Amino acid sequence: MKINQNYFAAILIMITASFLANKAVAQTSGSLYYEIEHMDSLQFGAFNARNLDQLMQYFDNSLELYQDNTGVRNYDQTRQAFDGLFKMDYVLTRKLLSGTLEIYPIKDYVAIETGQHTFSHMEKGQYNITYFNLKYYEICL
Repeated sequence: MKINQNYFAAILIMITASFLANKAVAQTSGSLYYEIEHMDSLQFGAFNARNLDQLMQYFDNSLELYQDNTGVRNYDQTRQAFDGLFKMDYVLTRKLLSGTLEIYPIKDYVAIETGQHTFSHMEKGQYNITYFNLKYYEICL
């Protein structure tokens, strides 16, 4: 199924509005929380290690990933983008900010994961202290 950017944005707006209207309570502990936290750490461990094959094991072949400056990407496009990123001269590292991970269970599905993470990088052997503090959303099925 192909989702265009407007449709995907509308879905995100509806989900956010639903959370606000229903005052959804985030889980910050419990078995679902710890399972998603663990999988998140494995996924980004593979990202930080620049292990493309391992990283892509965390995505389904039907993946449709929305990236804010490139739009919607399918599985193959996402793999190609990560491959290009991993071939860059600098090593980008992702770190979850402690205490920001929240899990919102969805009945008959799994959950929406939100959190804040930083990306930093090492370039030409020197650590770049420039951080990007980003809020992210993932729908975990």
